[in-house]
Amino acid sequence: EKTGKVLGEFCRCYKEQYGVALFNSVRYEIEGNGGPQPQLLHRKLPLEDHVIYSGNIFQYIEENKKWRNRFCVVPHNYGLVLYENKLAYERELPPRVLVNSAGYKILTSVDQYLELVNNSLPGVTPKSGHSPILKCPTDFPLILWHPYARHYYFCVMTGKEQEKWRAVFQDCVRHCNNGISEDSRVEAPAFTDAVRMYRQSKEQYGTWDMLCGNETQVLSNLVMEELLPELRSTIGPRLKGKAPERQRTWIQISDAVYRMVYEQTNAQYEAAMARCEQERPQLESTIRTDMDQIITSKEHLASKIRAFVLPKAEVCVRNHVQPYISSILEALMTPTSQGFAEVREVFFKEVTDMNMNVVNEGGLEKLVEYMEKLSHLAFHPVKMQSCYEKMDQLKLEGLQQRFDVSSTSVFKQRAQIHMRQQMDDAVYTFETLLHQELGKLQGKDDLCKSIQRILERVLKKFDYDSSTVRKKFFREALLQITIPFLLKKLAPTCKGELAKFQELIFEDFASFILVENTYEEVVLQSVMKDIMQAVKEAAVQRKHNLYRDSMVMHNSDPNLHLLGEGIPIDWGEEYPGHSEPEPAADRRRRAKQVVSVIQDDEGALPYEMGTEALLQPSSPEPPERQEPDPGMPPSSPGGVQEIREALAQESIGHADVPSESSVQHATPASPQPRAHVPPEAEVPHGTPASPAPGAESPSPAAGPACHQPSDRETGEDTTPSGGECSPLQPTGTTESGEGVQTEF
Repeated sequence: EKTGKVLGEFCRCYKEQYGVALFNSVRYEIEGNGGPQPQLLHRKLPLEDHVIYSGNIFQYIEENKKWRNRFCVVPHNYGLVLYENKLAYERELPPRVLVNSAGYKILTSVDQYLELVNNSLPGVTPKSGHSPILKCPTDFPLILWHPYARHYYFCVMTGKEQEKWRAVFQDCVRHCNNGISEDSRVEAPAFTDAVRMYRQSKEQYGTWDMLCGNETQVLSNLVMEELLPELRSTIGPRLKGKAPERQRTWIQISDAVYRMVYEQTNAQYEAAMARCEQERPQLESTIRTDMDQIITSKEHLASKIRAFVLPKAEVCVRNHVQPYISSILEALMTPTSQGFAEVREVFFKEVTDMNMNVVNEGGLEKLVEYMEKLSHLAFHPVKMQSCYEKMDQLKLEGLQQRFDVSSTSVFKQRAQIHMRQQMDDAVYTFETLLHQELGKLQGKDDLCKSIQRILERVLKKFDYDSSTVRKKFFREALLQITIPFLLKKLAPTCKGELAKFQELIFEDFASFILVENTYEEVVLQSVMKDIMQAVKEAAVQRKHNLYRDSMVMHNSDPNLHLLGEGIPIDWGEEYPGHSEPEPAADRRRRAKQVVSVIQDDEGALPYEMGTEALLQPSSPEPPERQEPDPGMPPSSPGGVQEIREALAQESIGHADVPSESSVQHATPASPQPRAHVPPEAEVPHGTPASPAPGAESPSPAAGPACHQPSDRETGEDTTPSGGECSPLQPTGTTESGEGVQTEF
């Protein structure tokens, strides 16, 4: 009922905003975009067929209260895919768990987690001396916390591993949070504006932390924001058991409700989109035919609203916004510019080190090896971490409360995404220019000088593009902070009077001109002049290496952008100069992974699968296994001592011999067809993992193929799964080999 009510109101907003966004898109197409031309090339498919990271990690399984060793793979779309072990991954067996990490927070302390859990269910706090909801067998936990969905518990053995996994997990969250495609000039702005209008209709202004993930996830968060407090007040007092058990039950209930909401939201939103798409040809035809009349009508409406609103808005800006613009800008500029400077430094260092190593170690062959690594530098979470963490310094101090900014995380993540994009643009431009030069070079000296010369050219282009990107980011962030504040301030005196302007819009143009949107544009104009001036002054003073707007870098490489349109460079295929040929499967596995594991050799990882000690029983679970007593605290049978004993046994035993159950799984020459997945194991995101249709089955003679999880496997495909979710029934990791649990 709640989902239907919220989605009904939202879909009405979406239909209105769709017409406005379509008009703006067609007008933009006709009038042109303007703006400075970027100097660096942009790679279209930066991570196609690549794996970001893979390695072993301990996961806490709530259903049997045990810590289990899992092989975790992060594919190109940044989903988290957990397999039984490395062998299961290589043999293309279905993964155990799939996680889309949008909306999650990465915690490295059990105390942090317990504080969030205690706050999620007010009045339910474990007494001192009682077992908490979670115990970790090592000092290095990694916990994925979500305000609505289920939580995930991991741990590793060393601080170095924890930092590496934390960087990987944070990259996954950053990428998945940015789930609304910016390539769409109609659907994306229509959606985000509809969300904003809906929240403003509920008197909720300012930034929103849960505007993360794909459209269905965002709408599910919108529903849960209203639904969860009602559920908590209704169900919370009825929960039984000790405090940790009540907390655990509440997390399961919240997760089950979130899944139900997701399924309903997905269906209703897709239906609304389909209706808008059906009407699009007629709307677009009207826009193109009557473009001049629509623009004239809109300008007439804007002039009337401006005469009414602008005097009040200017007073509000002068008294409440203008004095703080420079402070907000300085708070944004310092960490952001430090982050971009670090991107430049990391890029410079990597290329310089590569140049020295190529000269010292062997010319072209070594160049190919290093270029394969350099080409994905932007997607290396560990190497990029020093750039990203500069944004952790972003503090708005008292400004945050004054302007109703709930959190700075929105701005941090946006800046970090810009950093990653600028790094990839710089790397791609460098490798394109170097690839063009290689045929003309003779000897190491020529190669060394050419690399240095190209590096200097790319750094100049980077400085120019970096300035452009940062100035745009600062303007957008200032608007994002100040506009909601102004709208909230002006609402009591202006919003009630807007209805009288509706009669100024011709009925034929009512789908493309909205009074509310025009009013917001007038408010934006009232503060835009001050924001532009503040950013311009910062550039004139050369603060943080910003360029003036009048500085236009003419394209010194007129053919460079034509080069960028060519076929992507595959260094390993074009220059196969290995002295010793290596097996194709091994070379593919190594070359396709952006971040190496701690030890890439089989059997050398601290938790490499090869014994049943940690995974007792391995898989599947015996059918006669009894359900754990819900009143028992979560024990840690895989404690430090037991883990160490298991590792000791593993080092003595035959680590490379797969367990009996793994051999049974691996016996068929081709992957077995997947058994029916029970409803509680279905994913709200899409169809569970299965071998791709038409894919060749790995034969035993050829060796196991390295399985590359698809978008569907990592929860980014939002196709309805067809299974029904049982009401308020918590769903857990499927411990039988027949199914797979897929997650948000």
